Order: sequence, then structure tokens, then C-alpha cells
Amino acid sequence: MTNTKARTAAMITPVGQEAQDEARALARDGRTGKAVRRLRKDSWLKRGPAREALALLVDGQALPTSSGQALDALRRLDGPLVGELSALLEGGRQIAAVKLLRERTGIDLAGGYHLVVELGSGPGTH
Repeated sequence: MTNTKARTAAMITPVGQEAQDEARALARDGRTGKAVRRLRKDSWLKRGPAREALALLVDGQALPTSSGQALDALRRLDGPLVGELSALLEGGRQIAAVKLLRERTGIDLAGGYHLVVELGSGPGTH
């Protein structure tokens, strides 16, 4: 059974392309535990989201490799949440925005912070 928050966190947490390629290859060789550890090594993924990320990779999907790509993925997944986050940022409430993002998506603190910063640096958010 898929954990929705873990899957969402996996889809919006940047992971380097090299780590994605290595994890995919390890999974093909049946080394899923090592593949999950490889994804976690160079990202902010926690254990559950890393397992979901590996499942996405095995299914042929790519993960974001930058905060910009992660923000684009979040916009596709939950546009209304991005709107709420933008409103909080416009009101100078960055910490509240990070907290809301973490509550709704299961993303870790560092990943949430970087996504909120990316959102705050976009056009129309100042």
C-alpha cells in the first residue's frame, strides 16, 4: 500500500541524476536496500519517501533534480497548496509556509525549507 505523503515527498524532493541512475541500476540487480540508501545519501529523503522514490524510478519515472523542478512537481500535484504557501510568503510568514508544506506533504525540514525559498524567489512573490 502506498503512503500518500511519502509518495508526495518523494515526488517533490530533489535527487541528483547520478543517484537516481545508480539506484535504478541497484534495484534492477535486486539490491533494493542499497538502492534506497543511495537515494537517501545525496538527498533529504527520509526512509519511507526514499522507498517510494525508488518505486517511482523502477516504474520509469524521473525524480526532480533541482528545487525548481521540485516546485514544478508540487504545482502539478497540488496547485491549491502552492497558492496557500504563496499567500503565507506574501504575508512574510516563511516559517508557517514551511510548516504547512511539511504537514501536507511529509517532506522533511530541509527539503521543505528549500522548496519554500524557491517559491519565494519566483516572479510575483516579492
